Amino acid sequence: MLAKRIIAALDIREGRVVKGIKFQNIRDAGDPVELAKRYEEEGIDEIVFLDITASYEKRRILFDLVKRIAEEIYVPFTVGGGIKSVEEIREIIKSGADKVFLNTAAVDNPELVRETAEVVGSANLVIAIDAKWNGKFWEVYTHGGRKARGMDAVEWAKEVEKLGAGEILLTSMDTDGTQEGFDIPLTKAIVEAVDIPVIASGGAGSPEHFYGAFKIGASAALAASIFHYGKYTVRELKEYLAGRGVNVRLE
Repeated sequence: MLAKRIIAALDIREGRVVKGIKFQNIRDAGDPVELAKRYEEEGIDEIVFLDITASYEKRRILFDLVKRIAEEIYVPFTVGGGIKSVEEIREIIKSGADKVFLNTAAVDNPELVRETAEVVGSANLVIAIDAKWNGKFWEVYTHGGRKARGMDAVEWAKEVEKLGAGEILLTSMDTDGTQEGFDIPLTKAIVEAVDIPVIASGGAGSPEHFYGAFKIGASAALAASIFHYGKYTVRELKEYLAGRGVNVRLE
């Protein structure tokens, strides 16, 4: 059985790591290069770099910062935010990223998912889905959580799998930053709808929350706040999960 992965998120604004609650009330969390190195030393499995305002500000990603982080770490490194073209994707890979993820651009132009999969391979293409319950279904949001798209997140997940996505990074906007737990109903619905790996994101506050996400089939779970502010180390989290019988990479 494949080991379950623990992923640290670096949400970047103006070159700094930041974190908010439900995509609001953003505050500073530190230097991205220093945090990436620290998490690798603690045993993180992957790091995700998200330029959170690139799509909204209609600008290119911070390539220099991507390169600086990539030069300092060896764990798989996924980069996204504001990507609009295959050319940018090639540039990101050249800058040192192992994988890329698309969100807004994929919704605006689903064909870009297919094109990207052909260029970098499905294994290196992650589709990020930000979703919020609207009373009837989990609705897809883009532009850093600012724009509702009227799309059902479960149906969108199925579509991107058909287009060639190799993985889904699923963030619940209802639980993001709350540290009250992952959105289990949403995560379970997506896990059951697709055959590709699903990364649970949004709301991690304790080791128990990770266990809950893995129990319903998530392949990986991502967190930011609990690591950034020193609530738990990666090692403490993995030791807890191993003790509960979860297959994690412990060195």
